[in-house]
Amino acid sequence: MKSKLVVLTMATIVATSCVSPKVYKDLESKYASLKKENRKLSDENEALLQASNKSENDYAKLKKDYDAAIANRDQLQADYNASKTNLENLKASYDALEKNSSASIAANSKKNRELLAQLEAKEQALEAENLRLEKIKSELEQRSNRVAELENMIAAKDAAMTQLKNAISKALTDFEGKGLTVEQRDGKVYVSMENKLLFKSGSWAVGVQGKKAVEQLGTVLGENAEIAVLIEGHTDNVPYTGTGQISSNWDLSTKRATAIVNILRENKAIQPENLTAAGRGEFAPIASNETAAGKAKNRRIEVILTPKLDEVTKLLNDI
Repeated sequence: MKSKLVVLTMATIVATSCVSPKVYKDLESKYASLKKENRKLSDENEALLQASNKSENDYAKLKKDYDAAIANRDQLQADYNASKTNLENLKASYDALEKNSSASIAANSKKNRELLAQLEAKEQALEAENLRLEKIKSELEQRSNRVAELENMIAAKDAAMTQLKNAISKALTDFEGKGLTVEQRDGKVYVSMENKLLFKSGSWAVGVQGKKAVEQLGTVLGENAEIAVLIEGHTDNVPYTGTGQISSNWDLSTKRATAIVNILRENKAIQPENLTAAGRGEFAPIASNETAAGKAKNRRIEVILTPKLDEVTKLLNDI
């Protein structure tokens, strides 16, 4: 009976609600702004991927040049050795001919000088090639060290996020099965709390149980100062019909996100500059709004934890 009454009430609200053109335009403008911000983040991500790919291509080219230089050096060394042997043979012939013919001595002397000049040129070329090889080798080692440092840094941040996710899951064990989930994907940790855990319908005041969950989350966040914390408020697609300070689902989602931020700010170990509140209204659902269960999942707060990537970005720029 209670379920039927809720459905009848929601149907009446939907039938009687009306969004003014101004509110619609405001929502449309906010939506466009969010799309623009999303495109900007996508472009930045693409730029980082391109920089990483360029570093790998440069590394491969240097490796190829290094291998070619090794082969060239070895060939020069072989030529040098052959020329040296030839010179020794000519010297032996010269010594033998010196006893028999002054003409032969003169010819061998000329060949000797020519061979010595060739040998000196090959020695110089070999020395220059060795210097070029050492330079390529040094550059290759530097890039290899930077790539290894980048890989280690990314692996360390992934490990830190896994450790953070496990710490949050442990801290919020009491709220499992009560509309709270903790996931790790794409290098970030997502803490999702359905509104039934946090707020009453149409309200942005956090209840006692919800505040306890947020405070326990804050305890973990206070121990991880290098984490950026984005709090997103979400609603279902039922238009807000209340009065007072709230005019739309977007306003309501923003108020709720801000309420979570205010609780986290009570923890002095959390740096305020790491906190961001955002309202997304009904525009980022994770389930169908055609069912009551789906709407319940869409009415949520998402806390998105992201490692700071300043060091990774700087290293990519240096490669």
